[in-house]
Amino acid sequence: MIAPFQTPPRTTLEVFKMLPEGTRCELIDNVLFISPAPISQHQKISFQLSGQLYALLAKIRSGEAFAAPIDVFLDQKNAFQPDIIFIRNENLSIIKEEGIYGAPDLVIEILSPGTKNFDLTKKKRIYEKSEVKEYWVVDPLTKICTGFKLVDKKFIDLGSENSKLVSPLLKHTFKI
Repeated sequence: MIAPFQTPPRTTLEVFKMLPEGTRCELIDNVLFISPAPISQHQKISFQLSGQLYALLAKIRSGEAFAAPIDVFLDQKNAFQPDIIFIRNENLSIIKEEGIYGAPDLVIEILSPGTKNFDLTKKKRIYEKSEVKEYWVVDPLTKICTGFKLVDKKFIDLGSENSKLVSPLLKHTFKI
């Protein structure tokens, strides 16, 4: 049997959406980037932070959190798979069955050798432009946590801490 004719994708975003579920791929400035699975220390920290965030949200019920992989569509040229995201109750409408359509309120990226440069430069710039309220990067090898808070549409540096992430948005300290 001959398969019915399908229109070929016209945009990189359409190609991205055609990838098999579970593909570790991000669309950054209209370019597809495929990456290998994270290192074990990355996953350990992701698990620790996710657990603490879920426990906090069970108490304060201020929104929803997701851990990777989940697609976050920021615009037609950028679709990321952040390690951890939080969306406040008033913004829950951006959550759709096939992913998040809009900027989460909080994004945590745990650095990997293959993605470190993107997380600290291109993705940070796009998160800022998309108006993510708070952005954290965690180095799994040094356990240094560096944060940024959106003020007047620009990220201001919240500084770095060893083994802890102090979130002004959630008014909580997470330890790794």
